[in-house]
Amino acid sequence: MHGSFLKAFVSAWKEACAATTASRIMIPIGTYKMREVDVKGPCKSPIEIKVDGTIQAPADSKLLNGADQWVKIGYVSHFTLSGNGIFDGQGANAWKQNDCGTNKNCVRHSMNFGFNFVNHSIVRDITSKDSKNFHVNVLAGNNFTFDGFKVRAPGNSINTDGIHIGRSTNVKVLNTNIATGDDCVSLGDGNSHLVVQNVECGPGHGISVGSLGRYDNEGPVVDFLVKNVTIKKTQNGVRIKSWPSYPGTTTVTDMRFEDITMVDVENPIIIDQEYCPWNQCSKQTPSKVKISKVSFKNIKGTSATKEAVKLICSKSIPCQGVELSEINLTFKGAPAIAVCSNVTPKIIGKAPACTAAASA
Repeated sequence: MHGSFLKAFVSAWKEACAATTASRIMIPIGTYKMREVDVKGPCKSPIEIKVDGTIQAPADSKLLNGADQWVKIGYVSHFTLSGNGIFDGQGANAWKQNDCGTNKNCVRHSMNFGFNFVNHSIVRDITSKDSKNFHVNVLAGNNFTFDGFKVRAPGNSINTDGIHIGRSTNVKVLNTNIATGDDCVSLGDGNSHLVVQNVECGPGHGISVGSLGRYDNEGPVVDFLVKNVTIKKTQNGVRIKSWPSYPGTTTVTDMRFEDITMVDVENPIIIDQEYCPWNQCSKQTPSKVKISKVSFKNIKGTSATKEAVKLICSKSIPCQGVELSEINLTFKGAPAIAVCSNVTPKIIGKAPACTAAASA
């Protein structure tokens, strides 16, 4: 059953990729079962895949033969994935088996989508549902837009980042609704000129830059705009995170977070340069990641904790050029507070003044 649809899909891709004029692959309403697929360009002309049906991955991860991503599309330009269709990763069993927090040799389950070296392309209106791992991984993309895309997974789905972007430039996430169990949008290293705008996030872990600094030779993250976003009942709101006691020396600069509404968010605004989940590292050596030119502007709503703003920067490279402007966050009806270490933010308009963070 998984095989016949897969064969038809791969055959249609090959034909479309060889065509000298633009082509469209249509997948009508219905439910289709499909194992892992890896289609590549370069192609001779633009291709659109329009999906109105539901495509299901096998619930058993083993049937995906260790693939990093279930649906992998690479080395194409002028590609469109559109329609009201759903890509259902059937990830519930995988989440139960995920022990990567405690087991370094854990089995890595498949992500729903891998877009590798995809340029001048768009994903429009499609839904990614219940991925076994990240929903989307974008690697080395350029001028790639998600518009009206939807991510659906329960809050307890482990490691299911909505859209993870690495080593890419000019990627936009627009008019998108992301409900998942991990970061709604996360940035790896080597990214520049990225936009997240008109997005709803929650449940999940918020919008994150990083984690960074864990590896040598990480590229800088430059020019990230998050604007007109609502973040609801998440673990974090907007976050920059880097590891202490690791060798990475990359830089993060020109980050703008503005016009954001928080609803019952645990850590609405957070820079965490002591990011060390499950105590996988020591905090003895400060993070070597340099963070500069970061502005948080017009951020309002409710915090689920008293410390709504946490700016915990590196002892060895304090954050520079951090601005707090028009920050109006409340906890249980009273103004929330800001705690800071190794940073002196510039306060513009209304924003909580920093109190010293307790040392870790």
